[in-house]
Amino acid sequence: MAFQLRNEGKHMRITITEVDPATRRVTLNGRLDVAAVEAIGVPLATVTETHGNVIVDMAGVDFITSIGVRHLVLAAQKVMQGGGKLVLLWPSPNVADVLMVSGLEQILYIARSEEEARTVLDAPSR
Repeated sequence: MAFQLRNEGKHMRITITEVDPATRRVTLNGRLDVAAVEAIGVPLATVTETHGNVIVDMAGVDFITSIGVRHLVLAAQKVMQGGGKLVLLWPSPNVADVLMVSGLEQILYIARSEEEARTVLDAPSR
């Protein structure tokens, strides 16, 4: 399932795929700002309500605002309440810096490879 979202002349693309029966992959491309958060809210909420793991591929996200960080935290909390984990895969250096400065490592798992993401998902919860 793929969604093309327009964001003030720029694009935010969200693609949702099934990795395995217990894991969904959400691929984001574009700017994760106010307009994008409003637009991806429903598709992301649908994925986080499935009571499984979620990998959010952030390689294509070149900018994130505080509202984007908040949205990721809320999604991670919802996934954890359902017994799963949310992993952010391949955030760009700028996005990773924002996430680290926010001090959210206990809520937002960050993986730099597919193998690392799988290891996080297979490990016991923190």
